[in-house]
Amino acid sequence: MPGSSRPTVKLVGLLISEELLSAFLFSGRTEVGLYWAGRRCSAFWSLSWGHMSFSSQVRRPSTHSCTLGATFARAVITLPTYVLFFSGILLCARFVRAQSEAPQPPPTPPSTPTAQSPEETNSPELNSRDERPTFKVSVRMVLVRVVARDAQGHAIGTLHKEDFQVFDNRKPQVITQFAVEQPGKSRPPTTNEAPAGQAKMPAVPERYVAFVFDDVHLKFTDLASVRSAADRHLAALQPTDRVAIFSTSGQTTLDFTDDRAQLHSTLQRLLPRPVATNPVPGCPDISYYMADLIQNKNDPQAIAVATQDALNCAFHGDKSQLAAAQPLAMNAASQALVRGDTESHLALGVLKDIVRRIAVMPGQRSIVLVSPGFLTPQLEFDHVESIEHALRSQIIINALDARGLYTVDPAGDIANPAEDALPTGAFVAANKLQYQIASASADADVMAVLADGTGGTFFHNSNDLDEGFRRVSATPEYYYVLAFTPQNLKLDGSFHNLKVMVKSPDKLTLQARRGYYSPTHAADASGQAKQEIEDAIFSQEEMHDLPVQLHTQFFKSSDAGAKLTVLAHVDVRRLHFRKVEGRNRNDLTVASALFDRNGNFVQGSQKILEMRLKDDTLQSKLGSGITLKASFEVKRGSYLVRLVVRDTEGQLMSAENGAVEIP
Repeated sequence: MPGSSRPTVKLVGLLISEELLSAFLFSGRTEVGLYWAGRRCSAFWSLSWGHMSFSSQVRRPSTHSCTLGATFARAVITLPTYVLFFSGILLCARFVRAQSEAPQPPPTPPSTPTAQSPEETNSPELNSRDERPTFKVSVRMVLVRVVARDAQGHAIGTLHKEDFQVFDNRKPQVITQFAVEQPGKSRPPTTNEAPAGQAKMPAVPERYVAFVFDDVHLKFTDLASVRSAADRHLAALQPTDRVAIFSTSGQTTLDFTDDRAQLHSTLQRLLPRPVATNPVPGCPDISYYMADLIQNKNDPQAIAVATQDALNCAFHGDKSQLAAAQPLAMNAASQALVRGDTESHLALGVLKDIVRRIAVMPGQRSIVLVSPGFLTPQLEFDHVESIEHALRSQIIINALDARGLYTVDPAGDIANPAEDALPTGAFVAANKLQYQIASASADADVMAVLADGTGGTFFHNSNDLDEGFRRVSATPEYYYVLAFTPQNLKLDGSFHNLKVMVKSPDKLTLQARRGYYSPTHAADASGQAKQEIEDAIFSQEEMHDLPVQLHTQFFKSSDAGAKLTVLAHVDVRRLHFRKVEGRNRNDLTVASALFDRNGNFVQGSQKILEMRLKDDTLQSKLGSGITLKASFEVKRGSYLVRLVVRDTEGQLMSAENGAVEIP
């Protein structure tokens, strides 16, 4: 087959021609090198121009070719002539090999080609790639949510940026961002009608409330009262409300739902579940408040009271046993501190987890903590961290004191009348009563801090629990979001006290966070961008900084499921581009997410569109814009669609809401 074998024979021949030059250059004798060069030259010319296959050439070598090679070897007697001849052969070989599909590395480095402009290259103008979504702001930006209430307790929204002053460790700060929010403002009713061929628009949940019952610290009488009041309150649930029930013990939970029967059943299962039960008072009987004074603050008065209490209960007031009573008191204080720390740490840890849980719900989000309160000695970082996360996720934490109008019995503890009859019994009883009163007041501090820090409501000192649940379940009519960047902030993790003041002739009461912890490391730009996209995904706030339109379509793939397509149309001509080497450069991150009818995250998708557009493409070929799509396999039901688009150059963002119902 001459037509098919000739190119192969040529290629082999050219490879042999390179060996020809090597035979001469590396042979020990010039004459021997010329001789073998002559023989290989005959093979080269035969393979290049002959019409036989390579195998036939090997089986029947031509005598005439060998004679021609020998004659040629004798004729070439000077080195310059030889080098010139074989250099021409080698140059020809390289030219053909450069056009073959299997190039071999040349023996000498190739010359560098002349650089071309980006417009002359074939690099793609659009490149789209999927990125696995990790739906989980710079820490230097400190957010302060402020609620200003008048004398009647109503939140007002008529203040301006100039009316506020923020102090960080007593140093005035410049408010760089200011906004007035109306979380309680009702939205216009949405229609369920949709264009032909598109999905039906179902009703969308708008408000998510997580009730957290502190069954670790609640006593049965208080728990029974708040349980009944909560049941009455949830009976009037709105169609767009979703409620979840959690407990600090973790033993009673119900995820977000609008099923009143499930909510009622879950409430009835709530019971006190303390971590450490001690039906018999210890000797001495040390409270968590006293233990904190003794162990953490080394308070001499508290140590003296505990020691005298141990002397009375263990040694019947025998002063000769004072040396033995003090270690007994210190040991009891240590055990009480461990029990108290365990319960407080558990409650704060569960609250922190619930903040993370509700942060992924797409709408207005609030938490109602129902508790008698608890101490948090040396745990300030934990609840400040919960406040920080709640602020970033636009979550309001409200609190209800389950004790109602709480009073301390002035008669004190009458469980041990024999000890009270001792000479020092009155001293011990009087001091423990004072500690009990101080503890009752301090227990409520953590609830006030959580509510004030997030712009929530703290309902206390009232037995009207029905009114209490109404207040803590409602969001404030107005609140202000102030932001500032601390100057010369040290990344040492230290606590900074905050104070907010307002310049107004009216007497106003302010609720605001009391402080923050400085970060221990600097935040990077990519991490900030990811956080902004994640925050926008789990929100229902619409933003229109970029020209983006959301469309949804679906087709039934089976009776039980369908393929849902989310289309994001972007008018790229209205984007901001940066010119780099003749191309218009910008990147778009397009994130879409699906939530079920109760607001639970179902699945998400994220794409990165890299644009390196030529001027002509941008001006004339993309007039209709660009459409990106994400597809999801879904089951029958109602879904909320959330679309977020963010660009790199302008750092602008758009967020759109949609809803579909798969029949």
